[in-house]
Amino acid sequence: MICQECNERPATLHFTKIVNGEKTEVHLCEHCAHDKGEMLMSDGSPGFSVNSLLAGLLNMTSGPKQAQETEFPKREVLQCHKCKMTFPQFVKVGRFGCSNCYETFQDHLNPILKRVHSGNIEHHGKVPERMGGAIHIKRKLTNLKTELQQLIKQEEFEKAAEVRDEIRSLEKEASDKGGERE
Repeated sequence: MICQECNERPATLHFTKIVNGEKTEVHLCEHCAHDKGEMLMSDGSPGFSVNSLLAGLLNMTSGPKQAQETEFPKREVLQCHKCKMTFPQFVKVGRFGCSNCYETFQDHLNPILKRVHSGNIEHHGKVPERMGGAIHIKRKLTNLKTELQQLIKQEEFEKAAEVRDEIRSLEKEASDKGGERE
């Protein structure tokens, strides 16, 4: 694709702007984007960075400096007791100093994760079939037990009986697999 501005160089930057519900796509080469000012973020720094993305997720219009001033008063700055990283430092750097930072900053991370992951803040992950047979059965049992409780509340006893039988079958299968390992 050719740059829409100079019609000479290949477009390397592709912007999609949505303003008042109107979508506009712009394809520019790096030189024209820099000249046009499209690469400048709201804090004046050149280029796009994870820091800018993180600042946007934290609803900060001008990056980490504003986070210190408005969102987190100086007397209440969160700091990891293991690596001594503060939350404003995390926002500026874009990554944690140690594994303990996740727990320390958890209250500030959950709203971000909810926005990024459509409300989910719990990671279940994937388990390989051959390694996680028991895990898959446990997950299915948990889901079926929840479904059984809902069916009982709704007084759908015939469906509840079917789910109960399926639970018994899975529990038997789980106990058989558990006995084979011993």
